[in-house]
Amino acid sequence: MANAKVLVSDKLSEAGLNVLRGTAGVDVEYRPGMKEDELCGVIGEFDGLIIRSATKVTPRVVEAAKNLKVIGRAGIGVDNVDIPAASRRGIVVMNTPTGNAVTTAEHALTLLTSLARKIPQAVASTRAGKWEKNKFEGREIAHKTLGIIGLGNIGRIVADRAQGLKLKVIGVDPVMSRDKAASLGVELVSLDQLFERADFITIHTPLTRETKHLIDDVAFGKMKEGALLVNAARGGIVDEAALVRAIEAGKVGGAALDVFEKEPLAPDHPLHALDAVICTPHLGASTQEAQDRVAVEIGEQVAAFLLKGEVRNAINVPALPAETAEALAPYVRVAERLGILLAQLERVDVHEMRVTCTGEAGELGVTPIARGALAGFLSRHMEEPVNPISAPYEADARGIRVVEVKESPTRGYASAIRVTISGSDGLHTATGTLGAKGEPRLVGLDGYEVDALIDGSVVLIRNEDRPGVIGAVGSLLGKHGINVSRMQVGLDEGSNEALALWNVDTEVAGSVIDELRRIDHIRNVVPIRL
Repeated sequence: MANAKVLVSDKLSEAGLNVLRGTAGVDVEYRPGMKEDELCGVIGEFDGLIIRSATKVTPRVVEAAKNLKVIGRAGIGVDNVDIPAASRRGIVVMNTPTGNAVTTAEHALTLLTSLARKIPQAVASTRAGKWEKNKFEGREIAHKTLGIIGLGNIGRIVADRAQGLKLKVIGVDPVMSRDKAASLGVELVSLDQLFERADFITIHTPLTRETKHLIDDVAFGKMKEGALLVNAARGGIVDEAALVRAIEAGKVGGAALDVFEKEPLAPDHPLHALDAVICTPHLGASTQEAQDRVAVEIGEQVAAFLLKGEVRNAINVPALPAETAEALAPYVRVAERLGILLAQLERVDVHEMRVTCTGEAGELGVTPIARGALAGFLSRHMEEPVNPISAPYEADARGIRVVEVKESPTRGYASAIRVTISGSDGLHTATGTLGAKGEPRLVGLDGYEVDALIDGSVVLIRNEDRPGVIGAVGSLLGKHGINVSRMQVGLDEGSNEALALWNVDTEVAGSVIDELRRIDHIRNVVPIRL
């Protein structure tokens, strides 16, 4: 049997190259710096491709990759890979999501200690021939409260190291249970509580539409006087203009930033003018150890896949046998949409996700459907890409137990999927099925019977069952030029409460959501993006 051929088209540390060269059954070609035309000309003869950020795996490259089975990214981000194109060709895309975790966590803590003791400013002053000892009086960090926003791989390492520095650690994470957080020595709190209590705040959450400018004027206003802020996660989570205002007003004591909304940071950016701000040029993953680690990990992963079929840290799902994939795909899509929906409802302290499949959905296999639901749920909160392969591991790390149940149909729909998330704060349940045209439909939500399309933008409204409420909502949406394509209502006769799902053609602005909440007899309004 011929050896598997692997092309390395970006610079990779010798440690990673040695892993590949030392693996029996793998032939390696190291050709960094290839342009698209050159890559397209040779990629057809290779079984594996290892890249970093320079190589762009475009649809044209994928089309030329006739024998390619796996793409390995040494690092986290896969923005330079066309994932749908690779998936359609059955090419597995892998990354190394934890390879940079220790390095980035250490950098965040280094920024915090440097900020608290004003180290960069003192160094600059001393090099200028000054001896300003009194000017650079700092702050101890021991026995203070550190607030961590995001308890993923990096956030958990920060929490562990911070406790060694005698910091009291509190944290916010939308998909971690209180019990799991407690086992890590972290007190789980709300975001507002974190702002109110933390002496120091460090950010370790992905940049999403929900976290864009999460730290804005309102957030700064809620923080303790003199709080210190660290961001080594993603630029854009902190509103930089708001940060400048908060520091100039004396509300925030200082900030240390490794990431920015636009990189590189412009020489005339207002942050440079503030003595209380430390800026570093996106150094979170920049250590020799991290570069070696991700290179070794991706070399091992690609070799294990090509030689043994072992899958680790896959971004997409390897192709299933055609017949099974064709039958399962619509149900997995329903489950993913249910998971995404549940992730956007009122937060519960999630300990368990229970996925129950009836009819054909159960016969085809509960596990891939359950993993689809889990991936959909976690995808709303994860910095790293999550898919049905990686989702169970991410759930375990967050203390979420997954229960799979297969049942016979009892009444109603011949085949359905019911997803329940539960914890000490309560639970949410969503039930879905396939429509007549194979589209995902929601047929039950938290005890209400409905029949709604699970697609696009939805405004979910709970209100007292009173005349005029639907008209008032429709009028307000119309006033703001928001077209309603569908609307479904479910009733709870016992509580005299209605649940309405308004499918709208455009995303509804937060100001409009606030107006809806002020309508008489409306109890709750939740914008949902599917």
